[in-house]
Amino acid sequence: MLSCDVERCDYEETAKKDTAPKKDEPQGKSGFEKIFGFRKEDLTSWNSLVTLLNRPTDPASLGIFRCLFGLLMAIDVTQERGLSHLDYKYLDGAPVCRFPLFNFLQPLPLDWMYLVYVVMFLGAVGIMLGCLYRLSCLMFISTYWYIFFLDKTTWNNHSYLYGLIGFQLTLMDGNRYWSIDGLRRPSIKNAHVPLWNYTLLRIQIFIVYFIAGVKKLDADWVEGYSMSYLAHHWLFDPFKVILPVELVNLLVVHGGGLILDLSAGYLLFFDVTRSFGIFFVSYFHCMNSQLFSIGMFSYTMLATSPLFCYTDWPRRFFARFPEFLRAVLPLTSDPADIQPSTSCVYSEVQSTNTERQETPPVAKAGKLRLKHKLGAIFTVLYIVEQLFLPYSHFITQGYNNWTNGLYGYSWDMMVHSRSHQHVKITYKDGKTGEIGYLNPGVFTQSRRWKDHGDMLKQYATCLDQFLPRYNITDPEIYFDIWVSINERFQQRIFDPRVDVVKADWSPFRPNTWLMPLLVDLSPWRTKFQEIEGSLDNQTEIVFIADFPGLHLENFVSEDLGNTSIQVLQGTVNVEVVEEKKNYTLQPGEQIKVPAGAYHKVYTVSEEASCYMYIYVNTTEAALQENFTKLFEIQERVRNGTETEPLPPELQPLIAADNDDGAEVNATDPIVQLFLKRQRRMKEVKKRREAGILQRIDRFAVKKYYTIRRGFLMTAIAMRNLAVGLPPLDQLTREIEFANLKEPQADGSQEDRLKDEVGHGEL
Repeated sequence: MLSCDVERCDYEETAKKDTAPKKDEPQGKSGFEKIFGFRKEDLTSWNSLVTLLNRPTDPASLGIFRCLFGLLMAIDVTQERGLSHLDYKYLDGAPVCRFPLFNFLQPLPLDWMYLVYVVMFLGAVGIMLGCLYRLSCLMFISTYWYIFFLDKTTWNNHSYLYGLIGFQLTLMDGNRYWSIDGLRRPSIKNAHVPLWNYTLLRIQIFIVYFIAGVKKLDADWVEGYSMSYLAHHWLFDPFKVILPVELVNLLVVHGGGLILDLSAGYLLFFDVTRSFGIFFVSYFHCMNSQLFSIGMFSYTMLATSPLFCYTDWPRRFFARFPEFLRAVLPLTSDPADIQPSTSCVYSEVQSTNTERQETPPVAKAGKLRLKHKLGAIFTVLYIVEQLFLPYSHFITQGYNNWTNGLYGYSWDMMVHSRSHQHVKITYKDGKTGEIGYLNPGVFTQSRRWKDHGDMLKQYATCLDQFLPRYNITDPEIYFDIWVSINERFQQRIFDPRVDVVKADWSPFRPNTWLMPLLVDLSPWRTKFQEIEGSLDNQTEIVFIADFPGLHLENFVSEDLGNTSIQVLQGTVNVEVVEEKKNYTLQPGEQIKVPAGAYHKVYTVSEEASCYMYIYVNTTEAALQENFTKLFEIQERVRNGTETEPLPPELQPLIAADNDDGAEVNATDPIVQLFLKRQRRMKEVKKRREAGILQRIDRFAVKKYYTIRRGFLMTAIAMRNLAVGLPPLDQLTREIEFANLKEPQADGSQEDRLKDEVGHGEL
């Protein structure tokens, strides 16, 4: 990681210019140096380590990465950072609950938030161009980390990584190659950079891969429970030709992901395996760009792979382009022509001559300055800190809610999948004792608060501030949230008996009102699969686990017919509220519960109870049956076997079959739903069967309108800051123009299409 230039090390390239070694120089490199790019002796003392980390290195690869990173971050500002929908995220004056890392952090007024994003965008562009490099880096990272800390609900590992790389680039000499600063200041153009610039970036990427692999050694991942739904995605269809979907899930999704993360850093490091490493990680990230909505992460990781190659690869690559393009392309000059830099430590030749005897020249380290030592200290401390943080959650214990702590710096990517079955928020008026219920998610646009105790505390505090506006005095807030993690039982994550407004929470102490994960019930997951496999397509099932002394209050919709509760473990007491009857159930026993009514399930055993709801969505089943009949009629009309004339309410089936996707009026609601479903499925099929050019066009058009809205809204905000707000009708027209979308690009329609097929093309 210190240097992957094995056969052609940067040190020797610069030595040709600075030391002019003689032909009779001592023996060549040792095997260790050929593999790792440095000698064992370079690690034997502090001075030798400082000299190694400040060894002069070709700036070409760093310059290209700087340019790519700046470009990707400029694009990211309009997308995952949220510039295109900033006005929806930061609503001026609206009662909105927010979740900053530190409670004193608050967003600025909306127009000023746009200015923050302008500064971040200009910083990213400055990094890309290498223009006013240090200032651009500071502009980018200061605004980036402010926005990052402002909203924990958007935190993820790759957003954290962007901030780390931006911070690293601020301290590096990234503007020494293919930069505007190089044109303005010839003294830095094509000048050496110290080796630690590459060392930091290489080790950072190695940690991302390797720690992510170590985290996947978790039993849930190894056994194939973390991301089992991915195996059904169309990207894995080639594997399903030779393997059943269960093995695709276990071997390809989970096994392949584990092996790749553990080995990617090593494959990229060594010369003999680097080509294989680049191929596999490129394939991996291209798949991820389709599997997940993760913005620029896949492309950023693709941009990091060349950092592991020889640092002069851009010179050799761009040297193959035609001569007339050389004026705008990066430099292709010989590495021996690189300028010296005060940031590096150069070797000096020391020869000892006597009257009758000469000894070969000896390379001696140059003078070590304070900046060289500070660079080495920073490198060592940063690496130690990055290795420590993923396992530092014994410090931030208040964040450990069935995960590995303060989510974002753990590199536990995709290790946990969650589903929520039941969320209930109960308030109690502290003055009158009145009890009521709140819509889950009221006063917030986020859903992530349901999984994290720190956010739940912030949410309860926010509700405590807003509810008095609605004549609810000194409210007590109780949360009953049921979560299944990695296909386990649905169980409570927080104690529903605790008033979270008054509950204690500290980042440095365990969350006392967090209910423990019932890991001892994990073996039941195999039984779940057997039970689900024995059911027909219309029967659904939900597995529940609850703690002694607690109860679940549930309402069965009238759409759900033949709903029953069957006990798997422990003892429960089922109370049918309207009938005022109680039934005690032991393992293996079951009872039907009435539809359209409330019931309560009490856990009365000393151990946790496990039971399952078995039900049929009768409304959905009847609808599917009607759809099947309509489809059969439509097929008979198509092939000419339908001899009887269709009644008027079914005539739209013929019109829809002869029409090219246009809206067809239907009086019968079932026929209307059937035709609407057919149009959606045709659209899904069309999207999936689209050629590569169509996909690129669709992608480009969508991104164009996203970026367009972001920049137009920014222009409006900058005008408002400069000259004030215009008349309301003018502002309305401007926003309507900014909201213009591409034809047939209805986001809600795209969401419905994804719901229709079970998983979407991301």
